[in-house]
Amino acid sequence: MGEPAVEHLRIRLGDLHGALRAAVERQARIAARLTRPDLTPYCVTDEQVGVLLEEVHGLTASMTQPYAPSGSEPEAERQLRRRASAEGSTLPLDALATRFGLTRADQDALLLVAAPELDRGYERIYAYIVDNLNRRLPSVELLVTVGAAGAIGPATDVGADGPATDVGADGNPERPDDAGAGARLALRRALGPTGPLRRYGLLRPHGEAPVELSQELLLGPGVLEFLLGWGGDVGLIGHDPGEMVEPEPRVLSPYLSSERLTRLGRALGAGDLDLAGLWGCPPGGQLDAVQALARAAGAPLRQLTTNPEADLRTAAALGAVLWIPTDELHDVGSPQGRHAAEAVSGALLRSRVPVCLTGLKPWRPAGLLASRTYAELTIPVPELADRRAMWSSALPELTGPLLEDLAGRYRMSGGELRAVAAVADAGARLAGNGRPEPVSDHVEPAIATVTRGRSGSSVHAIVPRRTVEDLVLPDAQLNQILEIASAFRAWPRIAESWGFARSAAHGGVKALFTGEPGTGKTMSAEIVTGMLGLELLKVDLSQVVSKWVGETEKNMEAAFRQAEESHAVLLFDEADSLFGKRGEVKHGTDRYANLEVGYLLQRLEESDGLVILTSNLKDNIDPAFTRRFHFVVHFPRPTSPERRRLWHLAFPPEAPLAPDVDLDVLARLDMTGAGIAAAARTAALAAADTDSAAIGMRHVVRGVARQYQREARLLRPTELGPHAHLLADVNQG
Repeated sequence: MGEPAVEHLRIRLGDLHGALRAAVERQARIAARLTRPDLTPYCVTDEQVGVLLEEVHGLTASMTQPYAPSGSEPEAERQLRRRASAEGSTLPLDALATRFGLTRADQDALLLVAAPELDRGYERIYAYIVDNLNRRLPSVELLVTVGAAGAIGPATDVGADGPATDVGADGNPERPDDAGAGARLALRRALGPTGPLRRYGLLRPHGEAPVELSQELLLGPGVLEFLLGWGGDVGLIGHDPGEMVEPEPRVLSPYLSSERLTRLGRALGAGDLDLAGLWGCPPGGQLDAVQALARAAGAPLRQLTTNPEADLRTAAALGAVLWIPTDELHDVGSPQGRHAAEAVSGALLRSRVPVCLTGLKPWRPAGLLASRTYAELTIPVPELADRRAMWSSALPELTGPLLEDLAGRYRMSGGELRAVAAVADAGARLAGNGRPEPVSDHVEPAIATVTRGRSGSSVHAIVPRRTVEDLVLPDAQLNQILEIASAFRAWPRIAESWGFARSAAHGGVKALFTGEPGTGKTMSAEIVTGMLGLELLKVDLSQVVSKWVGETEKNMEAAFRQAEESHAVLLFDEADSLFGKRGEVKHGTDRYANLEVGYLLQRLEESDGLVILTSNLKDNIDPAFTRRFHFVVHFPRPTSPERRRLWHLAFPPEAPLAPDVDLDVLARLDMTGAGIAAAARTAALAAADTDSAAIGMRHVVRGVARQYQREARLLRPTELGPHAHLLADVNQG
């Protein structure tokens, strides 16, 4: 691509040389009208003041004339573009123009800044045009002057009697280049901080200038190399951090059909409002809502960066709506949060730029609401029909029960659905070996890729590996476990289509598993999660519970939020300490402990997901919690038939098990499933340590004895029946 790119620059720079010549001739005419030019560096003479007044008067008289670039595209450039297209490539300058919306005048300005990088001779020409040898770098003034000269065509020749002038209607001299004043104003705006060249970083300011007109400009990193065809990614050449690019209309926004949101957006676009609040929407869905609002307002959308005042100025210049997420502005307890809230609020108080605020909770500084025209809307969670439409627009291949199941299980934002669709498409193409497989076969793995693996400091992600075949429970408890998975799948339909959500005190499905340690509570949570095709997030209580007032609630909120954003099942293992009974307030700390339990009750109700709590003793759980569980499953200690199956499952099929291992005797031992699994692992380690070819009964007895010791229990020889003598070997070892 290097040769066509350089040829393109040669053609365009050659075309710009005419504009440079016109700018030079204009400067020569001005200099010729000055008397005693040798005194210019030291003073301004009376005659020079008169000439300068004529110049500025002619400028102001023509400032309102529109900018109309003259000249047409050279034939050589058209031929070069056709050649590049035939080769399946794009000329670099054209690629920049398409990506960043550059006009031909913008492109000319970019090339004028690039020219001194190609030949230092341009520097002295630039210095001559601005009449200052100390200003050799391209500046806003230089680009405006040359660009305007190119827009009005070549200058009139200077005759022996001086420049030709006509008399205008007002009797004042009319210069032949007065028509360039409108062009100069348009170019100056395009070359300002909010113009595309500087906003995207294609041009960057060099040093600080006392006035914007004398601001010198340089190319951004990588621009010259890209223009010369030496490679580079156009996406990395320039970037506007506040720009919100409208995503591909592949996912139907659930908020476009909201009549109230449409009215709010139209009022914002018409100027009847200048501040709108959209509350209650989770972070992942806030972008969908605010994009729908901006579309109704008929304005582009920009987002807050690190400088609220600069963001507001840019939004005002572009006629855009500024989006400010406010969830982080509630943390006024920390210096950083308080400073951020004050900076945003202070900037908004001094501005009337249309702004949209979004957050889970409303952020309503009283002074801000008093000084602006404000209205708000609580955004509902997309209903099942809306989610079905979103899934269908993102993945048209999905139909029937699969579409219903996905829409019911996952409340994804438009961005997440676009990611799922892209990952599923890629997976189908790669797995097809030249012929793509059905995309529907790759949707579940794509969902896992997009949503899973978001472990935080207080939760640990577990990918379910065990299945219902690994679960050994009495039939009553097993049926309850299977019912939990079925209920969670069915809940969206009965809640929304059948209207139960309006009468239910809380959404989602909540389950409590009680029983002694090792009876299968955590395994059951993992199996239910696997049946639903979700991820299990296990709460680390050591990271959640804090001695500092308010920290436990904050950590708990983070855990719930992470589970909701990841569409995961939330597990509180051994939750007695966290969901314990509220007691009588005898000390100051008791009051705060009761407040924590009350907060957790409220947050448990608000969650629309599947939340599972496990407890060793059901009586330790506050009754207020137990009333909120849809399922309470008690896990008893396994009976003899169940223990026999547990022993059978404890040894993998690949494990070399000796014929003398007596599962009937082992099944008579009062052990839990976790204890049996631990004893089997100890037996395998003992066999490997003695270089035994198989795991024999003596190794298993050793594993059982060690497990009894860990549980502070005594294994009596009579319990082992005919294998009692093996226990003596263990005690001797």
